[in-house]
Amino acid sequence: MTIEASGFLSRRELAKLLGAGGAALAVGLPERVFAQTSKTTLVIGIDISDTITLDPARQAQYTPPMTLTAAYDMLVTMEPGDYINLKSALATAWNRTPDRKGWRFTIRDGVKFASGNPMTADDVKWSLDRVLYLGDQPSQYIANIDHTAIIDEKHVDVILKNPDEPILTILAAPGFPVLDRKLVEQHGGDGSTGAKEKDKATTWLNDNSAGTGAYRLVHWERNAQIQLVRNDNFWRGKPAFERVIIRHIGDSAAQLLAVRRGDIDIAFNLIPEQVATLKGEPKLRLEALTSLDFVYMALTQEPEFNKALALKEARQAIGYAIDYDGIKNSMLGGAALRPAHFLPVGVSGSTEATAREIGFRQDLAKSK
Repeated sequence: MTIEASGFLSRRELAKLLGAGGAALAVGLPERVFAQTSKTTLVIGIDISDTITLDPARQAQYTPPMTLTAAYDMLVTMEPGDYINLKSALATAWNRTPDRKGWRFTIRDGVKFASGNPMTADDVKWSLDRVLYLGDQPSQYIANIDHTAIIDEKHVDVILKNPDEPILTILAAPGFPVLDRKLVEQHGGDGSTGAKEKDKATTWLNDNSAGTGAYRLVHWERNAQIQLVRNDNFWRGKPAFERVIIRHIGDSAAQLLAVRRGDIDIAFNLIPEQVATLKGEPKLRLEALTSLDFVYMALTQEPEFNKALALKEARQAIGYAIDYDGIKNSMLGGAALRPAHFLPVGVSGSTEATAREIGFRQDLAKSK
């Protein structure tokens, strides 16, 4: 079963806000809550207890992308609500290489890092190489990259081991930004084949950023807060706020109280019942959206663990026995969608139409 719930504020939508001014159960919230407390500082309340690093090449948790998409840019990006059509970011164009074995990226002119250093093709290559050779969590998603190559000062090739159409979408993820090579190397960074042993930049990158994004990371205190300040060199124009503070508030009731009092501008972890109590409050703005977040129930197919579940018919019976609408309405307050599979509605290959066509529905007769 798959059910996708509406979410509060996607990581990409947050980045846009900052810069502009088995069985799966997708969970999130029906609406996002805004309470304007300051014209110069944005304060976000969210549970960031999962954050263990802010080094883009090492992180694999749920909340760090919020910070990373504010501080860094990727070669390509996606707009909120459109997770299929890629948009240009630090690359203005991307085309197949002449041998059809990879992609050639055209690097945007005139972009500076927050440090003031110019962003170059060398930074692009070095940043991807660092992810590859560190061999940490994000590297698994680009393991099909054979090598990168600088063609000239404007073009970088990403050559693949095998055909891999999703690679462009993968490179839009916050684990693959372009870093300021000169700055990161000054703090122990390494993009060579020996990076796994040589790179020492993570400690510095946990408390600082080296990107071209709208904001610059200046402090992270685990289970307390993350602080970012405006990047005056931001290539898209003046960011909306001078400062962004991401406050760790692990309890949803505490977030509810904080947004009511105006202590925070955005709340992330409220449940539908809590959001309902905020409707009609003049100082708050609620906006509905669909998230890509979901949880799932996995069933083993390995007979050594469970002989019954190893049978396809047994797993199908479970799929037909589940009360999907009951879960959606009782546990998620109706704030959910139902994808057909483990891909949430909105990404390539998963629409509400396909969910209706091929998704499971409760059918107790078929489950017997």
